[in-house]
Amino acid sequence: MSKLVLIRHGQSQWNLSNQFTGWVDVNLSDKGVEEAKKAGRLIKEHGLQFDQAYTSVLTRAIKTLHFALEESGQLWIPETKTWRLNERHYGALQGLNKKDTAEKYGDEQVHIWRRSYDVLPPVIEDDSEYSQAHDRRYANLDPHIVPKAENLKVTLERVMPFWEDHIAPDLLAGKNVIIAAHGNSLRALTKYIENISDEDIMDLEMKTGEPVVYTFDEELNVVNKEKLDD
Repeated sequence: MSKLVLIRHGQSQWNLSNQFTGWVDVNLSDKGVEEAKKAGRLIKEHGLQFDQAYTSVLTRAIKTLHFALEESGQLWIPETKTWRLNERHYGALQGLNKKDTAEKYGDEQVHIWRRSYDVLPPVIEDDSEYSQAHDRRYANLDPHIVPKAENLKVTLERVMPFWEDHIAPDLLAGKNVIIAAHGNSLRALTKYIENISDEDIMDLEMKTGEPVVYTFDEELNVVNKEKLDD
């Protein structure tokens, strides 16, 4: 039976300052580095060994993966980075303080933008300092598929091709896989893996730096789920 470990990146600098981050490339905070290292120690303690690693093209996820693999003695395993595992794009909210935004638009509206399955936040303009329109890491993508705003539904739609083409085939081949990514890209994967309803997914939280371990049978049915903690 194959195993899949999901880790939301450790606390980022913008998690700490309470800003909407999305596709903006911010670093881990000191606490986030420790959370990532702790995840690696827990992985080692539980004897989890991996054949393949996946992460996004954003620094906070990449560093989380590297710290976790280093602590577990597995920094050498094959690794693939993809934009399809990026955090959801928060559109024009990117860079804004969450508290200030709630005061401006109301708690209910901000909650809908953050948690609704299919409501889009306001679209970001290309000339915004927080836009990815001119980011070199997306230069080889069709400009029409680089998002200007995403909800969880759209995030799931762009994550699924990568699941179907890479992650699922690895698991079906009996490989153990680790993914270090983001709260919403991992919520999207979790929704699919566990067949969670559009309504219930709004309440799902992914804790920073907490490894979630799935065990699958040969038909990719989940036979066990475990969260690693002290």
